Amino acid sequence: MNNNYEQLPLVEGKIENSGQNNTSGWFADDDRVDGLAKVTGTARFTAEFKLAGLAYGVFVNSTIAKGSISSIYLNEAKNAPGVIDIIYYLNCPVVPGYKAADLSKNPNARDYFGLKVFFNNLIVSNGQPIAMVVADTFERAVYAASLVQVEYNKEEPTTDFEKNKFNDKILKPRGEYLRKEKDAWKNADVKLEEEYTIPIETHNPMEMHATIASWEGDKLTVYDKSQGPKGVQSELARIFGLDEKNVKVITEFVGGAFGSSLRSWPHVHAAVIASKKLNRPVKLTLNREQMFTMVGYRPYSWQKIGIGASKDGKLTGITHHAVSNTSTYEDFTEGIATVSQYLYECPNVNTSYKILPLDINTPTWMRGPGPASGCFGLETAMDELSYKLNIDPIELRIINDAEVSPLNKLPWTTKYLKECYALGKEKIGWSKRPTVPGTLKEDGMLVGYGMAVGIFGAGRGGATAKGVLRSDGSILLQSAVSDMGPGTSTAMVRIGSEQMAIDDSKVKFELGDTDFPTGPTQGGSGSATTVGSAVIAVCDAIKQTLKEMAIESIPAFKNIKADDIKYENGKLVSGSASIHFTDLLKQTGKPEIQVSKASTGFAQRDKYVTNSFSVHFVKLHVHPVTGVIKLKHIVSVADAGKIISEKTARSQMVGGAVGGIGMAMTEETLMDHRYGRYINSNFVDYHVPVHADVPPMDVLFVNKPDNIISPTGAKGIGEIALVGVAPAILNAVYNATGKRVRNLPVTPDKLIS
Repeated sequence: MNNNYEQLPLVEGKIENSGQNNTSGWFADDDRVDGLAKVTGTARFTAEFKLAGLAYGVFVNSTIAKGSISSIYLNEAKNAPGVIDIIYYLNCPVVPGYKAADLSKNPNARDYFGLKVFFNNLIVSNGQPIAMVVADTFERAVYAASLVQVEYNKEEPTTDFEKNKFNDKILKPRGEYLRKEKDAWKNADVKLEEEYTIPIETHNPMEMHATIASWEGDKLTVYDKSQGPKGVQSELARIFGLDEKNVKVITEFVGGAFGSSLRSWPHVHAAVIASKKLNRPVKLTLNREQMFTMVGYRPYSWQKIGIGASKDGKLTGITHHAVSNTSTYEDFTEGIATVSQYLYECPNVNTSYKILPLDINTPTWMRGPGPASGCFGLETAMDELSYKLNIDPIELRIINDAEVSPLNKLPWTTKYLKECYALGKEKIGWSKRPTVPGTLKEDGMLVGYGMAVGIFGAGRGGATAKGVLRSDGSILLQSAVSDMGPGTSTAMVRIGSEQMAIDDSKVKFELGDTDFPTGPTQGGSGSATTVGSAVIAVCDAIKQTLKEMAIESIPAFKNIKADDIKYENGKLVSGSASIHFTDLLKQTGKPEIQVSKASTGFAQRDKYVTNSFSVHFVKLHVHPVTGVIKLKHIVSVADAGKIISEKTARSQMVGGAVGGIGMAMTEETLMDHRYGRYINSNFVDYHVPVHADVPPMDVLFVNKPDNIISPTGAKGIGEIALVGVAPAILNAVYNATGKRVRNLPVTPDKLIS
């Protein structure tokens, strides 16, 4: 699909496993604006805030997966040194939002379906918080919590996905789709049907979740590890019966999150409850084991894909069925099978999706939710089909490229997927790929090449930003978005600098405080376009104000219309009349100009489809005897619009690829189904990729702006960085060995068994 947009310079970044970066950036100085604070330890994360009179909360967690509490013995813990209180279901204050919604009194009321902490004695998952010890130090709270004794009425839990994935008695249908003929793949010249499985994957950011809550009368201040401060503010106001203006949420630095902080979890409510009950600030920090049981995970999923094509490679039918787990008390869904509806041009498509309630904690969004899982199935199936057809995997995808969205025949705002294929193919050395699996060796190792496509939505939401332009030549920008690491602050500084023709050092962006203008939740690859559009609107309004000031106060501009005045390099210019904005502010006696502007969400959904695209290429070695896999080279290519900050964009792509390595090769949350208990809920036994697992990487950007989605020209990048990496690795493993692994992760035992 060719679009008549400005071609920006190709942006290319390379990362070697030595840790040295070699980039040809768009900007001479592309440093992160928050980089110094992070590497020097001056950045304050949620658990690091210190409030006067702070008390410390520690959870007592259930040791069974299903049943109820029959007795709880607290005396020994209450008498432990420093203990202030122990909160549990029998003494927990009433939480207004936990009650059933009364629609007769409030038509907009809604029930809360998340875990209602300390609400009753029922147990719905192993690790559920059932009490909280509050003490004057963290260490004393931990010790006292170990003294709490609990007796249960145990029930038999259902936690095994594999045993229940076809159990229609408990499965919940969550949507079917049909385009033309059902199961048309069965009539194709060339066809296959296979099953693909992804185990539970846990987010595991380094910084664990924490919340500090403090009440002053009916006003609540919360410090929280959140990807959406405004969302937390709204939920807490609703749950605790407060006006939103009386709830302040501060999220100065988030740390990693990967989706685990997209919603509020029980510990947030618990900290607020404890602070209210004790009339003092309370900090509650989760430990690593609780990060597995309380803040979500990528759900276990099973997919069955039937796909068929004519002998020349044209797809004729796709059938994609998917099942993923949820909890018994809350339904969580994600669009696993939907990717087959629109990634490729195919006349006949049918999909179905069901969720399986299990007696475990609720899953949640994890980087690339839906397409990350769906593309593992679809892109592996496409690779398998390419071998059956004897057509190069890239060529097969080009043959079936969708020029418009197959869902509704609307055009994409921009789509440069073919350019991605070309760039990555050359960089990885695709011409060396063996057409017959298992036939290429280097240094005694089997060599394989693989690739896969990534796709994710690239929308733009609504946001408001505030700008303060000062006579010293600086500008302050504010919005209540958070930044968990993708470089939102840096991107907004870049946009402000570019729009106002001010050096980066003179631009400051403040975020993470609900007192600032409304910002979006950071997730789904929309922060840069959403907040960036609001920043551009603010800068445009400031420039308009400057023009009006010049016309009113500067004689040389007196008879000039605002539309005839240009803003160039910080100056207002019209013919021979010229004045720098700093001089204008000084001459008019105004130390600053303040402007707030809102930007609405993308309003042309009836005309365009909005997606970002990526293609990931992998070269790897496999030991022919042990099955050990060694990644040798990854090339990731992104169609993500205009690249605002090359350094942070490249970091996003590298981080996504590392997440994809974990998804493909190491990550798997294991459970003992006798007890419904996770058995590797720590960094020793849950294997995230380490530096030694990460090969040299090249990151390439097509770097063509998408000016339809937003005036920034950018498209989302955070999700496409991961979507497609896992199948690219698995496809390369097959190319090296001739052994197809369809259940993640791919480990040596699966290759030599």
